[in-house]
Amino acid sequence: MKIKKIILYNEPSVPEIKISKLINFLKDDFPIEITVKSNFFKGLKENEIKLLAKTRIFDIYNNYQPYEVDQKQITLEKTLCENSSYMEKTTRIEDAENINQVVMYDGFEMQKVIREQINEVENDTLHIIFTNRLTCTFDDSDLRYHGRAVICANPAILSTTGIIEAPAKSKEFYIQAMANKSQGLDITNVKEEHKGEFLEYHDERLSKVIEGYILQIIFYNITGEPFCNYLDCRLNNAHWQRDLLYSQIEVSKLCEKHSKILEKQK
Repeated sequence: MKIKKIILYNEPSVPEIKISKLINFLKDDFPIEITVKSNFFKGLKENEIKLLAKTRIFDIYNNYQPYEVDQKQITLEKTLCENSSYMEKTTRIEDAENINQVVMYDGFEMQKVIREQINEVENDTLHIIFTNRLTCTFDDSDLRYHGRAVICANPAILSTTGIIEAPAKSKEFYIQAMANKSQGLDITNVKEEHKGEFLEYHDERLSKVIEGYILQIIFYNITGEPFCNYLDCRLNNAHWQRDLLYSQIEVSKLCEKHSKILEKQK
């Protein structure tokens, strides 16, 4: 894909995206038109909201199958479309007694719904939708859904919740957290002990990390390959929070191979 224009759809409930800073970051490396639009989901019509609600998943061990949504699900989705900050009132993974209590979406099914609603379908325009919805994809290797920070194909979806929840925290964190929960305690003290080791909601470091995910989206649409095997590259597909913070915050640059590819695009 030869990208001539990028449209960013903001997520106002996550000010840490810092959309103006992100525009400047993109303009430094890509001499193309960058446009910002408001929250993609705000203003969807009733039938479109219903289609979006149908992309929810309730069983992480079964791949997506079309189903009929009930009015409760439609009402929740309508509320989220009108006010995306309401997502913060839903059950987070760390608070869930059962993972199916968490509001999750099949990322590829959501992408289909978004694609149907986008008016500008030029082949040279890349659409990037920010959302605080948790996108997931089904993995045939272990037959379950996993949280995803990014769905790279156009229109791309960047889930701020996925950035926080998809890359795993340290094994030590989970052992201590499970010990607390087994005693009926919350995990506040565990999070405090490991503070800084992972991203949290409304973390100031989120903006810097998002830059790397945006690069992954762009490289996927330019080359068909979004990721790099080297930790010392912003295109590294981090499965652990420690690796994510290392690649995006400490290293904060592309490897030699991908730097050369980027130079050719300028």
